[in-house]
Amino acid sequence: METTVRMAWGLLALAHLSPAAVAILPSLVERLYGVSPTGDLGVLIAHRGALFLAIFAACVLAVFDPPARRALGIVVATSVIGFLVLYLRAGAPSGPLRTIAIVDAAALLPLAFVIVAAWRPQVA
Repeated sequence: METTVRMAWGLLALAHLSPAAVAILPSLVERLYGVSPTGDLGVLIAHRGALFLAIFAACVLAVFDPPARRALGIVVATSVIGFLVLYLRAGAPSGPLRTIAIVDAAALLPLAFVIVAAWRPQVA
């Protein structure tokens, strides 16, 4: 069971790797989002990348630190579910946001698995 939980956290980390890379490689802002990296929106997108770098790091930490998984699961769930709610509220627009929504929707399965695993009663 522990190996499967670790793999699920690893999948969640992978789902957040591409948007996290935007914080390190500004050229990705334009390639992934079609926005100039030097404008106001580009800076906000790069900052979003920094926040996704934190989500990525949280997922990696959860692979190795079971006691942290409950809190980290809440953080990752807030990110994934929060984006999907906002995306749907905006009318499910096409373009780069649709790709993000597809990745986040796919992340719901490993996310649900790690949340259940983190909150299930522990056997002594």
